[in-house]
Amino acid sequence: MSKQLQTIMLVEDEPDILEVARLALEATGPFTIHPCNSGQKAIDTAPVVKPDLIILDMMMPGMDGLTTLALLRQNVELKSIPVIFMTAKAQTNEMKHYIERGAIGAISKPFDPMHLAEEVRQIWNKEHD
Repeated sequence: MSKQLQTIMLVEDEPDILEVARLALEATGPFTIHPCNSGQKAIDTAPVVKPDLIILDMMMPGMDGLTTLALLRQNVELKSIPVIFMTAKAQTNEMKHYIERGAIGAISKPFDPMHLAEEVRQIWNKEHD
């Protein structure tokens, strides 16, 4: 029996995208979403929230997604939390690179809000079957 996906930390620096993704995942998931607007905030908040999954924007000012993922993996409490990247750069070779760096998948931007939860669930189920 695979672990049920319930709590997602959503890390996105663009307020409009963060809000649309949060609403879409809460409405169609239905998931509990903990929004973060930066990689640093995710690193600070994740130990408290202990999410089942982190959806991480790739391109953020200050600390990008790969740097955030590397820092999450250095924390004993956080290193096993699955990460899905959300990025406009989702070509096959880039996707392969994200997986090699420790992500379980990637979602292309722009995403379809009506299908976002299903996309997340498919990546999650593939990883947890």
